[in-house]
Amino acid sequence: MLIAGGLIVLAGVAAYHNTFSAPFVFDSPTSITGNSTIRRLWPIWPVLSPATNLTVGGRPIANLSLAINYAISGEAVGSYHALNLAIHLLAGLVLFGIVRRTLSQPRLRARFGGAALTLACAAAGLWLLHPLQTESVTYVIQRTESLAGLFCLLTLYGSIRATESCGETGGPSADAGHSPPARVGGHARRPQAGVGWLALSFAACLLGMATKEVMASAPLLVLVYDRTFVSGGFRAALRQRRRYYFALAATWILLGWLVASTHNRGGTAGFDSGLSPAIYLLSQCYAIVVYLKLSFWPHPLVFDYGLGVIEHAADVWPQAGLLGAMAGGTAIALRRRSPIGFVGLWFFAILAPSSSVVPIGSQTMAEHRMYLPLAAVVVLAVTCLHASLGRRSLVLWPALAIALGGLTLQRNNVYRSDLALWRDTVAKRPLNPRARYDLGIVFSDRGQFAEAVPQYEEALRLDQGSSSGNQTQVIHTKLGHHLVVLGRVPEAVAHYREALRLKPDYALAHHNLAQALVLLDQFPEAVRHYEEALRLNIGGAETHANLGYALLHEGRVEEAIPHYREALRLEPNSAPGFNNLAYALLVTGRVAESISAYREALRLDPRYAAASAGLGYALIQAGQPAEAVTPCEQALRLQPDFADAHNTLGIALARTGRIPEAIAHFEQALRLDARLADAHNNLGNALSAAVRPAEAIMHYEAALRLKPDYAQAHRNLAEELQRAGRTAEAAEHFEAAARLEAGEKEARTRASPPTTAQPPAGP
Repeated sequence: MLIAGGLIVLAGVAAYHNTFSAPFVFDSPTSITGNSTIRRLWPIWPVLSPATNLTVGGRPIANLSLAINYAISGEAVGSYHALNLAIHLLAGLVLFGIVRRTLSQPRLRARFGGAALTLACAAAGLWLLHPLQTESVTYVIQRTESLAGLFCLLTLYGSIRATESCGETGGPSADAGHSPPARVGGHARRPQAGVGWLALSFAACLLGMATKEVMASAPLLVLVYDRTFVSGGFRAALRQRRRYYFALAATWILLGWLVASTHNRGGTAGFDSGLSPAIYLLSQCYAIVVYLKLSFWPHPLVFDYGLGVIEHAADVWPQAGLLGAMAGGTAIALRRRSPIGFVGLWFFAILAPSSSVVPIGSQTMAEHRMYLPLAAVVVLAVTCLHASLGRRSLVLWPALAIALGGLTLQRNNVYRSDLALWRDTVAKRPLNPRARYDLGIVFSDRGQFAEAVPQYEEALRLDQGSSSGNQTQVIHTKLGHHLVVLGRVPEAVAHYREALRLKPDYALAHHNLAQALVLLDQFPEAVRHYEEALRLNIGGAETHANLGYALLHEGRVEEAIPHYREALRLEPNSAPGFNNLAYALLVTGRVAESISAYREALRLDPRYAAASAGLGYALIQAGQPAEAVTPCEQALRLQPDFADAHNTLGIALARTGRIPEAIAHFEQALRLDARLADAHNNLGNALSAAVRPAEAIMHYEAALRLKPDYAQAHRNLAEELQRAGRTAEAAEHFEAAARLEAGEKEARTRASPPTTAQPPAGP
């Protein structure tokens, strides 16, 4: 027996040895890295009260196991996989014990007793190595399934051992020739060992109820096992162990309280989950038959089947007929107290909480639900083959174990990365919008936005508004972000608007739409969406800074300044924040305050080229052009291709009489960016001072082509034309300058400030 147990463990380790570095995927990051309740083991109450929006919500023992892992290795995945495998191996050993002892029961001993050890080893090994189990073992958070499975097996195993200890079966005590236990008042006097096993069984049942809802069937299974293999009837079973069964039934109270505390798992399970019981039942007819098929031919295995439902009975009548026949056969076998009836009940009762009429709106089909039901299939197959072939069947089990172990090893390779897992899922279920969405997220996390976009687009096309567990507005918003990064801003705006149509109070969509509108120079609308995002309590320093930027470019500079100051209050060590504030102060004529803010930006980040150029311009405005040269030169040392810095340095040099050097920097600014109307105007001024009128006129005209409402360029061109004797043309430009200047609320400086204000951060 020890050798058999050792072989089972070695086989399990071999099949799962390649899982220890598999990353957290799907729900695992939320329930582990995002789960604050597992950070400490003490005080224990927060650990036993996980948030209801987590997979471990309402499952305190599962959450406690994660907390133990966190105490061991933090967020490193190795210990989590090690414990998952340990749970699976222990479950396999307990199943081995249950099958061995059951086949040794008086009702089965004549047929299987001589091969009980071998058949139990085969059944437990095949169950342990079956690739259908990988989702419950390798996918970390589905520990909820395997741990509940272990507790269910322990509940039954404890009951079996207790009856053997009391000599109530044809087990070891009776086989050894001992007399039946003495009876007092019609009841057997139970040895202390039997009480201990019953206590273990009850404890396992209680812990299982606090692990996952699938445990609900355990008390019933124990009672039916007792009736089928031990007592011969329900009355006898209850008469002999009344208190024990009462205790097992009492564990349902804990389960009911935990289920109620999750509020139907956040509305994703139960009769208000959005799926009707009838439709869910039809969908489960299809799902259960797929599970059965995978039990015998485990391909293709799919990580996420999506949320597909079946609405018409005609679509699943063959599956429904098969399951009806199986259920009917199980009922007949149970009535006759046949062991096959218990096996059938095991299969249907364990699947019932997740695969009957109680809808689970987040996942209508999942392979991990077959974790324990698979044991019924395997045990029935092993015993039936042995009954048919006798000892000849024994040669099949090693070959099958090796084949299944190889498939499990291969399947575990798919879990080596989230990208491999979701690519495999999409390849097998291309019409699953959630799989497309999650593959898009994986690409997004890797910065592969071009690959993410078609996945999001396909998810939206397949989704058709049902959201498939992922709110459609979220997909639109993520897609919008990636389109912005790829430079497809108008398309992004359309997706953000659609997200807001679906959910008008979606703060993130307001925020990201505002950023996209800024990139399209649509500042008034951008301001409205930034303000709405702030009203909806999204955003901090970044949002205030971006709103300030939009207000600045809309000409509402005085309104921008308080937002820049609020951004600095929230993030006081932000060099870009001080740079933005300095620019706004400069535009409003508060030059001394602007200089101070630029200097603070440079104190925080001495290599901030934009702040150096801005400080240079502020010093020019303060009448200190000579002092402006040094910060401008520093900006160019840091960023030689900074066109605005060349323009600003040119202004400083021109005002200190260094005209040829100024001309060189203005020309360099235009080589770097020919669209700088200010640089054309400033170069025209320098050329005029150098008595090069024709060239000056050419650059004034270039400035006006770029910026027809540039009042100062009109005036400068008019003066140059007048000096050249072209009075009629000069008069036209004098008139245009006067008209534009009259409409300005504030006088313009001789040249505009460099564009040193920070644009919005990415969505």
